[in-house]
Amino acid sequence: MTASRSLLLGLLVALAGAACASTGTAPTAAAAPALADLPPAAEEPPMTCQADKGQWALGQTAEDTVVAKIVADTTSERVRVIRPGMAVTMDFREERVNVEVDAENRIVAVRCG
Repeated sequence: MTASRSLLLGLLVALAGAACASTGTAPTAAAAPALADLPPAAEEPPMTCQADKGQWALGQTAEDTVVAKIVADTTSERVRVIRPGMAVTMDFREERVNVEVDAENRIVAVRCG
């Protein structure tokens, strides 16, 4: 029984070592592309959300038609209506307009992100 345990342990150690071993080699300087060979960086697209064009909605009720008009006026691709106490991610999306509302569903802020 001890011999089979030793054999099993040896096999597990060998497999663990093989799994950790590196199979590739480091690229040589000749294989790495030179900076001059890389294509030029693409220009950043212009910001698509224009929050200033949605400020007319402050104080209005956030009904579907009002929110849709905010999206159209701000040239946004996405919208997020943020209610009091609602958990939201902190990621910035330049194509998204955020419409913040109060407890009475009145728009208190229109901003991009």
